[in-house]
Amino acid sequence: MKNPEKAPWYYLLLLILAGESVFILPFVLQRVFRPTVLKVFELDNVSLGLCFSVYGFVALVSYLLGGPLADKFQPRKLIAIALWMTALGGLVFATFPDYLTLQVLYGFWGFTTIFLFWSPMIKATRVWGGSGSQGKAFGFLDGGRGLVGALFGTLGVLVFSYFMSADLEVATLEESRFAFRYVILTSSAIVSIVGVLVWFFMRLPASLENDIVVERITVSQIKEVLRLPSVLLLMIIILCAYVGYKITDIFSLYAQDVMLYDEVESAEVGTFLLFARPVVGVFIGVIADRSRPSLFLLLGFVVALIGSLIFASGMVADVSYFMFLFSIMIVTLGVYAIRSLYFAVMQSGKIPLVLTGTAVGLISLIGYTPDIFAGPAMGYLLDASPGLTGHQHVFWMLAVFSLIGGIAAFRYFQLYGKPINDESKKS
Repeated sequence: MKNPEKAPWYYLLLLILAGESVFILPFVLQRVFRPTVLKVFELDNVSLGLCFSVYGFVALVSYLLGGPLADKFQPRKLIAIALWMTALGGLVFATFPDYLTLQVLYGFWGFTTIFLFWSPMIKATRVWGGSGSQGKAFGFLDGGRGLVGALFGTLGVLVFSYFMSADLEVATLEESRFAFRYVILTSSAIVSIVGVLVWFFMRLPASLENDIVVERITVSQIKEVLRLPSVLLLMIIILCAYVGYKITDIFSLYAQDVMLYDEVESAEVGTFLLFARPVVGVFIGVIADRSRPSLFLLLGFVVALIGSLIFASGMVADVSYFMFLFSIMIVTLGVYAIRSLYFAVMQSGKIPLVLTGTAVGLISLIGYTPDIFAGPAMGYLLDASPGLTGHQHVFWMLAVFSLIGGIAAFRYFQLYGKPINDESKKS
């Protein structure tokens, strides 16, 4: 029997574009420009972390309610609306509002990027991957998102450098704000354009569109999803993996605090980091499909643990630029490999395709709680022990979560470690 119609290749391309664009304003700019963001909004690390907590609290509710929504409506429409609303928030962001308004804005972004966006994106990716290319689909998604983020970061550094007329060492608050405003407005415009492209072009074949939508989600279906061991294990795996991903936000700050780089050099380190993500995502996604995604998920936690211990030991301080980047690459290899695969193992975990949105909502309810606690925890550790010591404490935190995640990934591998091709032959 022939396979049903598949989504076209550009469907995944638009998913990749949308998948990172929606997070540029809330997250990527802060990852690349963290020292600059702290300066122009007059924040310390704890205050910025609390903004992420507001985002996280709203996101927590949005994961739960937005999951079933993704099983009822076409991903294309939900994703486009989410992009446009997020871009509108960028216009407020560009005014450098007071702290209370900034917190409200992060709450708004928690709604637009999660309730309307997250589960539709994961479900649409699973649909594109079909029965035998889940690793490739999610590897390409996360790797592609990393490339888009890296390009945004590079563009941001270029725009910032172009409009920054003063020397970075002596630039006033107003001069830094003037340059960074253009970075925000440029990002907002691009996010809006991606929304238009998604609305008009990210379409599925009619038969496929009907197959992935349900009339209504029942309580019994939610209970059915919750009873799956794979769902409970993925909650733990994603929670631990996401702590690792959040901690990559501090590499540009590490460059400034420990390696003593200036604002632009620190931003360049953050951008270099983003270029690692597409390479790792695509590579891991392709080879995982030829073997067992759950095995590579486990190996990712092992590598992340090794990398976190290298930084936690304090060895990465008085080292060359090359050694600094090499040490970063060890951490990011593990973190990005895990991130590329944790949703790719949903099929081997026997989670029904038509209930993907509901499952993702439930998994994410626990899995993405680091949006609430990771920012303030990192901010507290960094501000309580300035310099190298604070950064060491953050990486000890990563080591603990990598160990816990590794144990959960090992159990997942024990339960669902059969090669995915064996399953696809049956379908």
